[in-house]
Amino acid sequence: MPRIWILLAAVLGASGVTIGAYHAHGLEKSLVKQFSAEDVEKKMDNCETAVRYQMYHVAALLAVGILSFFRRSKLIHAAGLFFILGVVGFSGGLYLMVFANNMIHWAIVPFGGLMLILGWIVFGVAGLFLTTSQTESAAK
Repeated sequence: MPRIWILLAAVLGASGVTIGAYHAHGLEKSLVKQFSAEDVEKKMDNCETAVRYQMYHVAALLAVGILSFFRRSKLIHAAGLFFILGVVGFSGGLYLMVFANNMIHWAIVPFGGLMLILGWIVFGVAGLFLTTSQTESAAK
């Protein structure tokens, strides 16, 4: 399972950099052709927010993957699952609004945000139960 978390982090990292580059170098030109200035600004802001939160959670997934090599923990894996669900819901929902002009059900973006929050809470709780002696013995 640790390799899966690291692979997912890599995929999210690569896609985040790709979308971020498009945001910086072409998205606005594409949007100006279709939308009002106010809508373009909102979509640009949404895209920037989606990329930023996606990239923050790439680091979180890397931490989940690395910790999973040293300690088998259902809590750590649950945190990883919440992070994935959160990125898909939060960032994915914003991407749909930006790129597909799809005003999805309004609750998916806040639901994704809630999943990200739960991921951090569960990750923190998992950290409370992770001791140095456990990680040292698991690494041997």
